[in-house]
Parts: sequence; C-alpha cells; structure tokens
Amino acid sequence: MKYLNPEDYLQATCAMPVVDVRSPAEFEAGHVTGAISIPLFADDERAIVGTIYKQQGKKDAIEKGLEIVGPKMAALAKQAEEAASDGALGVYCWRGGMRSNRMAWLFEQVGLNCTVLDGGYKAYRNTVLNGFSSLENLIVIDGPTGSGKTDILHALKDAGEQILDLEGIANHKGSAFGNIGLPKQPSSQQFQNDLFNELQKLNPEKRIWIEREGMTIGRVYLPQPLWEKMRVSTAVAISVPMELRVERLVNDYGQASHTDLEKSIRKLQQKLGGQHMNTALELLDENRLAEVAELLLHYYDKRYSFSKEKYLDMKPFSVDLNSNDADENANQLIALANKEKL
Repeated sequence: MKYLNPEDYLQATCAMPVVDVRSPAEFEAGHVTGAISIPLFADDERAIVGTIYKQQGKKDAIEKGLEIVGPKMAALAKQAEEAASDGALGVYCWRGGMRSNRMAWLFEQVGLNCTVLDGGYKAYRNTVLNGFSSLENLIVIDGPTGSGKTDILHALKDAGEQILDLEGIANHKGSAFGNIGLPKQPSSQQFQNDLFNELQKLNPEKRIWIEREGMTIGRVYLPQPLWEKMRVSTAVAISVPMELRVERLVNDYGQASHTDLEKSIRKLQQKLGGQHMNTALELLDENRLAEVAELLLHYYDKRYSFSKEKYLDMKPFSVDLNSNDADENANQLIALANKEKL
C-alpha cells in the first residue's frame, strides 16, 4: 500500500481506476474526476456512525462501523476487483484517514495493489484551487452575446491551439437560455474538479484560450483564483455585426421548444421589464424569432457594456469579425496572437 500527496497521486493514478469510498452524498457533491463510487457507508449509515462518535466517542463509533461493514466486506472487495485494472487501484476518502485505510486494507486482502491519497479529498480540493492560482499565458476571448465565442474556441482547438471550454464543462451556455438542450449541470465542486482535470492536460508554457465569463455559469461557480487570473490576463474583444449575431442565435435556439424559450424569456422579466418581456413573448407566439433575438440582444448588450469594465482589468485587443465562419474567425485571432506575440 502506497500513500501519495495529491500531485503525485494524480500522476500515479492517471492510467489507473480510482475509487472514492466516501458516502454517495459526498461523492455527488464532488469527487476526483473519473472516480468510481464504492462507499464504505451508505448515507444513513454514515449519519448513524457520526452521531455515535459525537455522543459516545470514537471506540463506540468504530464498533458500530464494524457491525455495519462486516456483512458487506465480501461485496465491497468484489466491487473493487471488478473496478481494478491489472490489479491496481487508487483509493481515497475525505481526509485520507480510517475509511480509505480500512478499504485499502480490505482490497489488498484479495490481491489488489492500492495507492491511497494522503490527506484525502480535502487535500485534493486544495490542490485543485491552488492549481488555478499559478495559471499563466491565458488569452481571454471577450465579446457580446451571439458573437460565436464558443464556436471560435472550438475552432481554435481544431487549429492546434490550447483551450479551456468553461461552458462545455459547466453544461451551460451562460445566459438565461444557456441550459436549453444540455444535460444537468454538475455541482460547483465537480465543475471545478473537471476543469482542473482539463487544465492538467495542457502545456502551461503555451497560450491557453478561454472565454470570458462572470463568476457564475448557470448554477456553478468558477474557482476564485481562475476568475482573478482572467481579470488580469490578456484579452481579445471581438465585435460582430448585429445581423450575424441574430442569425447565430436563431440557428442555435430556433429548434428549441416554444415552452423552453418562453421559460427562458420569463426568467428575464425583472431585468428586461414587463413590457419588453411581453413584446418578446408575443413575437415568439408569432414565430418571429429573429425579432425576438434582436430585442433580447439589446438587453444583453447593455448588460455586457456594464459588466466588461467589471470583469477585465486590462484593455483588450479589438478585432472586428464580419463572418459567422468560426474557422475564419479563429484564424484571425491566431494571426493577432502571433503578431503581438501573445
């Protein structure tokens, strides 16, 4: 059995299955990206043991834990054997204490080689957040709603550039309409963990393109250190004609159900105003989608003008884009970055 700090653990287990032995609720709140849940205790069992620990002490809690786990040991070991690859397995719990130690011991009794995360998930989370603090070479793509920033980001990746796709990892496009057609969002912790996992695949010595976001994307929060880095990083502000932005929004959301579009418009009532919201709903009922998009873009443009001063500390490079061709636009940004040695 080996005990490794988070950095060494992640490197050692990159090609190895990793098992989270915490309760299902803990796992759901956030886990090491790609981990498999094999809980020592169910949620209610963990609550029982925790209550006994507080009221009666450690010895009684351990005895209750053994009573609960005893009948499940064979099943737990079997799950571990099925999860392992070439007889190897990473294991972790909350603090790298009793749960991971006991489970790793059990797994090794059936012939597995276990690597335990020293400090547990808590130490891993500290590593995640600290990992964003050291980020350099970011280029932030800034621009109003409908500019095609996400498509440009993907085109940059296709062209060999490094990117961090915040909205893709968050399962949200960042507006009141951002959840339409997308899976459920992860928890904020899981979003940050998955983002850190993607960051680990990139070369920190080379530029990394990222889309400008506020502190939240839908219901998830950016890591504070990353948000602070984005504010002081090099930025490229793109400008796209209104007619192209309207065209993009109609293409992106025109196939969504009337119900989904109406719900999203109603979310904007307080900021859009009742009169403008009612006008947008009337246009939607008449399937005049381009007019709906243009009306909403005027609202989003006001919001963008207000927020860009708040979220960017450095004056951005400005680029006028006159096409909805993401590849063409990405090439313009690459040419700028090369010229300015960004």
